[in-house]
Amino acid sequence: MTHVLITGANRGIGLELARAYANEGAQVFAFCRNPAGADQLNALASSANGRVTVAAMDVGDGTSIATGKKVVGDAPIDILINNAGVLGGHPQTLDSIDFDAWMDALKIMTIGPFRVVQTFLPNLKAASEPKVMTVTSQLAASTWPFGTTYAYSSAKAGVNKVMQTLALDLKGDGIAVSMIHPGWVKTDMGGPGADITPQESAAGIKAVIAGLSLAHTGKFYKWNGDIHPW
Repeated sequence: MTHVLITGANRGIGLELARAYANEGAQVFAFCRNPAGADQLNALASSANGRVTVAAMDVGDGTSIATGKKVVGDAPIDILINNAGVLGGHPQTLDSIDFDAWMDALKIMTIGPFRVVQTFLPNLKAASEPKVMTVTSQLAASTWPFGTTYAYSSAKAGVNKVMQTLALDLKGDGIAVSMIHPGWVKTDMGGPGADITPQESAAGIKAVIAGLSLAHTGKFYKWNGDIHPW
């Protein structure tokens, strides 16, 4: 049985990834900050015949990540998806920015994914072909010129470099690590005018993960499988 760990699984892309993997028979560890308020995720767990475990994890807090490790125990993790994210405050302009929110964005989207991989490294090593995929953004790419969004863009650019470095450090352990732009998605963050649905994004991400190997470790993908220049 495939074991999948997903952060930020309570809504949007994370929820649809949890649903997709559970529907094909995987055991899913679905983490979010507030499980009690995750109605759709809890409904999925109730209908999944034990294939979805819902638990609390704030990826911006090391103690919370360590507590999440106790939920997984020694189970192998075949696929780890760093999906949890925040906008980082609004507005994010030169004249007006919330520095505390910016710091939270860095904790959650840059440092947090590193700590999650670090904490669950024994579980990844216990799998036969472990994979780590981090959901990032095209706003992280230097090839994508876009003003404002200082907090969000810098946090995502930071995690891209963190994951590229992890890809190099973990290649010898047989762990493939990559990053993916999920598309412009109709979520609370992306808004109703976005290009694709969470279901379409999740299906694309899942397909890219399925094809991921050590030969592709450290690459930055688009949700449709194309390489994203960055």
